[in-house]
Amino acid sequence: MTKKMTIFLVTLVTWLLLTWSLDPEEVIAGVTVALLISVLFSNLFLSQGKKTNFAPRRLGWFLLYLPVFFYYVIKANFDVAYRVLHPEMPINPGIVKVKTTLKTQTGKTFLANSITLTPGTLTVDIVGDWLYVHWINISTLDPEEQTKLIVTRFERFLRRIYE
Repeated sequence: MTKKMTIFLVTLVTWLLLTWSLDPEEVIAGVTVALLISVLFSNLFLSQGKKTNFAPRRLGWFLLYLPVFFYYVIKANFDVAYRVLHPEMPINPGIVKVKTTLKTQTGKTFLANSITLTPGTLTVDIVGDWLYVHWINISTLDPEEQTKLIVTRFERFLRRIYE
């Protein structure tokens, strides 16, 4: 019940901030929409585990993670653009199997999304502790080295955020 109430309040406040109006029609519409969303979609939101999502330590690690993530996204953008503009650059695409040490589903999902948002890589599937990643240029056939190049740079931050 508290989850539905929290979703209702967050949705209503968001509605009021977006409309920036306290007209009775806007408030009634906002209450109606917030009520529908909280009743129909509350089971889709993640339930709280032992840790709160707003722990200062976790938020701090997330703020440290963002520049690292954007650094690798920008670096990968330049790499892919260079490969597109210079046809003699090697492209050796394929799917690699890399192992994650993250245990929570949220952590694995965030890792998969981080890999996918980095140009040149696309997470195809997650099976247990293994991620199948399409990589634009497989530079090594050693699975440990592949894991180091693709997963480890994000994993050390995500472990502190989601586990």
